[in-house]
Amino acid sequence: MIIPAIDLIDGQVVRLYQGDYQQKTTFDLSPLAQLQSYEAQGAKLLHIVDLTGAKDPEKRQIKLISELAAGLNTDIQVGGGIRSEQQVKELLDIGVKRVVIGSLAVKEPELVKSWFVKYGSDAICLALDVNINEQGEKIVAVSGWQTGGGKSLESLVSEFDTVGLKHALVTDISRDGTLQGANTDLYQELASTYPEINWQASGGIATLDDVAAVRNSKANGIIIGKALLIENFTVAEAIACWPNV
Repeated sequence: MIIPAIDLIDGQVVRLYQGDYQQKTTFDLSPLAQLQSYEAQGAKLLHIVDLTGAKDPEKRQIKLISELAAGLNTDIQVGGGIRSEQQVKELLDIGVKRVVIGSLAVKEPELVKSWFVKYGSDAICLALDVNINEQGEKIVAVSGWQTGGGKSLESLVSEFDTVGLKHALVTDISRDGTLQGANTDLYQELASTYPEINWQASGGIATLDDVAAVRNSKANGIIIGKALLIENFTVAEAIACWPNV
């Protein structure tokens, strides 16, 4: 599945290079119009990251996200700065299909597991942003990639498997925003090892060949941000390469 994405800072569509707020590109686009365009081209799921909220949970862009949800017919998943059950419920109540949880799953796994139990495994997607070291270990980063989490991807998957983990978004941090192609070996390994989980690939997509490579890795979906914003290809072209099912 093709999952078009936009990142938002203070209401503006942006892209960061490897999660660095100092390396930001701002696009002169209406967030709603951009997402509606993706919807019109056939997207069945849209991905929104509240980067303002990720940096400061007190400044979450809930009003904007509510307006986006109201203006779209397509399912959306939202991440960025989720720190409490109240925030999870708030997003679900305004029509968000799935809430993306990152750092908190590493820092407070028992709390996040309680949300799986309460809201169901389809309502939550874990965002596992990994640094892969020279030994090949996949260490999950936290706090907008500003610090290392110290836990391996495998240990987190094992922990959340107990509450029915169904959706997981995995980003190889070294590829994000670089347009250097996705880490398809990573997704192939994950899809093979954990076939019961719907894996969403993210980071590095530049061309339709990159899309096809991720499709062939057996990942279930691919999040595409920058390549669509700079018009390397369209959502419709990506879907033709990897039909939304």
